[in-house]
Amino acid sequence: MEKRVRVLVAKPGLDGHDRGAKVVARALRDAGFEVIYTGLRQTPEQIAEAALQEDVNVVALSLLSGAHTHLFPKVVSLLREKGMDDVLVLGGGVIPDADIPALKEAGIAEVFTPGTATKNIVDFINSELN
Repeated sequence: MEKRVRVLVAKPGLDGHDRGAKVVARALRDAGFEVIYTGLRQTPEQIAEAALQEDVNVVALSLLSGAHTHLFPKVVSLLREKGMDDVLVLGGGVIPDADIPALKEAGIAEVFTPGTATKNIVDFINSELN
């Protein structure tokens, strides 16, 4: 039996809006991925620990509050400290185009902004992990 891709969908920081994260989580589930959703208001430490405990292949971060330039790199750093160098980290939410290069430089594999088709996210994960 082939091992399914495990994706942790997480909402770091104080952002209280999770509709987009839930839409993405459902689309990933429907595409055959095993999805773990952490819920709202998670610290980077909680997200990294959940990723380790759940043995995930992908961490998908969603943020609307504007703290992405601080919180996303922090999650990447904590994952790497835990030896999770092979985990694909994605970002999504209301993220200005000007911030995307720095996020990618910090280890975010791809950033998906509002209006991105969920199929594009599924296709990206499949292309990166296969």
